[in-house]
Amino acid sequence: MKLLLFFFIAGGAVWGVKIFMTVHKQKKRRLLLSTPFPQKWSAILQENLPPYQKIPARLKKQLQDSIRIFISEKSFEGCGGLTLTDEIRVTIAAQACMLLLNRQCDCYPKLYSVLVYPSTYVAGTRSRFALPPSDASVRLGESWNHGAVVLAWDSVKQGAVNFRDGHNVTMHEFAHQLDQEDGRGDGAPILEMRSAYSAWSRVFSKEYELLQYKTFKGEKSVMDKYGATDPAEFFAVATETFFEKPLQMKKKHPELYYELQGFYKVNPTEWAN
Repeated sequence: MKLLLFFFIAGGAVWGVKIFMTVHKQKKRRLLLSTPFPQKWSAILQENLPPYQKIPARLKKQLQDSIRIFISEKSFEGCGGLTLTDEIRVTIAAQACMLLLNRQCDCYPKLYSVLVYPSTYVAGTRSRFALPPSDASVRLGESWNHGAVVLAWDSVKQGAVNFRDGHNVTMHEFAHQLDQEDGRGDGAPILEMRSAYSAWSRVFSKEYELLQYKTFKGEKSVMDKYGATDPAEFFAVATETFFEKPLQMKKKHPELYYELQGFYKVNPTEWAN
């Protein structure tokens, strides 16, 4: 009886702490968002993120708010001698937060740190167990499911400025973060309803196998062949394509486009031209 009482009290204390932390976080966010969006940051977005000039005012305000929350709550670390600037933080945060527009979700709740190298860096294969991962290789970016994203700044900026080539390392790695929120990087992020997984599995399995087939045959696809590596990479590559080549994806892969539209709650064809 005493043991049960102890767990009841302890559980209540933990729950109380969680409520307090949530209320505290929401209070800090309201205070943060009560001030105007920095003009310097707007200039960075105008320069480095072409869709920023085309998205509707309502989405632009959402993006600005999410950027401020992201930069306030996530730790940025310059690696390999890189000195962090507002341009680096804002450009990364903006691309990451485009994946959150219109979605009822928190701001990457499992993410704590963004590590930024000046250019390609030597790192290991993404792993659930090793920090840092063990097998050395050259990387543009990677996502760890224990709280970190690593990016190469030159690739980040190139992916942002050239927003129509279907390659965006920031969106790619943050798609992995969304995929990993349920503890598994398997190409199936957390969907709104359990019933949605059936259609998601059917469409993504078919499209993944098609990309594998085209890659094996050496045929061209609107999606990068790296998506044929495994289902997690397919979801990340499909995300890049959805935001950067929406017209082509909608025409050539309509079912996949509509599944991604249902998940991301935006229609990038509206600002594609």
